[in-house]
Amino acid sequence: MVFKRLIGSLGVGGPSVDTVLDPGAVTPGGTLGGQVHLKGGSADFTVEHITLELVAHVEAEHDGGESEGAVVFHRQAVGGNFRLAEGELRSVPFSVPLPWETPMTELYGQGLGITLGVRTELGIAGGKDKGDLDPLAVRPLPVQEAVLEALGQLGFGFRSADLELGHIRGTGQQLPFYQEIEVAPSPRYAHQVDEIEVTFLAGPAGTEVVLEADKRGGVLSEGHDTVSRHTVSHHGVDQVDWNTEVESWVRQLVEHRASHGSPSLYGSHDAYGHGAPHADNHHHGHHGDGYGHRSGPGMGAAVAMGAAGLAVGVVGGMVAAEAVDEIGDFFEGDEEEEEEGDEG
Repeated sequence: MVFKRLIGSLGVGGPSVDTVLDPGAVTPGGTLGGQVHLKGGSADFTVEHITLELVAHVEAEHDGGESEGAVVFHRQAVGGNFRLAEGELRSVPFSVPLPWETPMTELYGQGLGITLGVRTELGIAGGKDKGDLDPLAVRPLPVQEAVLEALGQLGFGFRSADLELGHIRGTGQQLPFYQEIEVAPSPRYAHQVDEIEVTFLAGPAGTEVVLEADKRGGVLSEGHDTVSRHTVSHHGVDQVDWNTEVESWVRQLVEHRASHGSPSLYGSHDAYGHGAPHADNHHHGHHGDGYGHRSGPGMGAAVAMGAAGLAVGVVGGMVAAEAVDEIGDFFEGDEEEEEEGDEG
C-alpha cells in the first residue's frame, strides 16, 4: 500500500491518507464505494472528519473569452470522531451516492475526455488538508446509452465532449454545470446542420434529453441554433424503438423553422447561455474551489458512431491516458491556488 500524501497542515510526523475506490465504473445516481486507508503519524491524533469531494474539470464562457477550472459538485462526510494512534493502520469503508447528473466519462469502456475525480479531506486537531485526487470513471445509464447508440446507428459521429459551467433554462438541472456531447450530423442532415449537441439531465424518475442543433446559414440567412427537450423514463428502456424515437427528435429539431432570435423552448434561441445575456452562467468559482483562467488543448476523444452501433475509437490510444495524467497536473495546480489563498 502506498500512502500518497503527508498531511501538510500538520507537517512532518502527521498521519497520511490513501483513498482506494472500488474497481469499475459507476453510473449516475449509483453508489461509489471504496476505502480510506489511514496511517498514524509520530503521535496520537484525533480525526475529526473524513470528507470526500467529487471534483470536475469544467469550462466557462464569458465576456473575456474562455477559462477552465475545478468545480466541487458533491461533498459527503464518510467518517471521523475517532483517535488514530501513533503508527496505527486503519481503513474506513465508504458508500457515497452519486448525484444523478454526474457526467459520464466513458462509453463502452473508452474515455470521452471528461475529467472527474474524488478528493479526500482529512480534518485533524482543528486543521484540515486535502489529499491527492483519484480518477472517477462513470459509465452512462441504460437510457443514455440507448440514445447514443441510436444516434450511432442513424449515422451520427462523435466529435467531442466537455463540461460547461452554467444552467440550461427550462430544465430541472441541479448541478452548476452540464455535459455537452457534440456529434457530427448524419449524411441526411449534413446540409442543414453543422453539429448537434446532446445533454443528459438525469433524475430519479427519468432523464431530460436536451438537443441543440447548430444550423447552417444560407446565402441570404444567418445560421442559428434551435433547441428541443425530451423526457424519457429509466424504465422499459428495452421496449422502446430508440432509432425511431431519436430520429423523430432529430427531424423535429432540424426542421424547426424559427426565425433567428425568435423565442424557443427556453424563451431564447440560446438556451445554453453561450455568451447570451439571459444565461445562468456563473463566472466565479463554486464552493470556493479556485476557478482560475487556464488555457490549453481540450481532451476530446475521436469517437466514430457507425451504422452497426457506437464504435469508440481513441486517437492514437492516448486520450484516456492524457485524461489521467492531466488530472494530477490540473488539480495539483488547483490545490496550490487554494493553499496560497489560505496563506493570504
